[in-house]
Amino acid sequence: MNEFLKDWRNLAPLAGLAVLAGAGVFLAFRQKPADSDEVERRRRAYLNRVGRIVEGHILEIAEHDPSALIGNSKFSGTAKSADPRKDPNSGSLFSRRGSNHSPAPFRKLLHYTYAISGVSYETAQDITGLEERLHLARVAAGQVASVKYDPSNPSNSILLADDWSGLH
Repeated sequence: MNEFLKDWRNLAPLAGLAVLAGAGVFLAFRQKPADSDEVERRRRAYLNRVGRIVEGHILEIAEHDPSALIGNSKFSGTAKSADPRKDPNSGSLFSRRGSNHSPAPFRKLLHYTYAISGVSYETAQDITGLEERLHLARVAAGQVASVKYDPSNPSNSILLADDWSGLH
């Protein structure tokens, strides 16, 4: 057996098998990249489980075009109401592609504010996919709502979760 391993021609197939086995183990145990919607769902579930409730106020519900943010250095915070395919100034990579690619869907954002220990927070939650949980016609600016926040990171908060709503 010792003579067998001294010749490099006998070692090359063994090294190849070791590399293939290592690659197989790596591919079997690596984690798949998380979908952004799944990451947001997990964040909502976590905050629903550990969050504390504080009073907040709704500022607005707006539709934002995420494709218009590509290439922009600063987000102005205004809602996008026009069709980005017809807007020549949108700066969207999606609008420059061929006609077989559609632009990214509009995202519904619920903007709200709340205060904890004298610190005011103004943020927004992406409620795309949660629209059936609330009646958008009954939500108004200035409306009081319950906000769940992470006690260890008060800027991490939600107004809606899959099985909880802070809207009154």
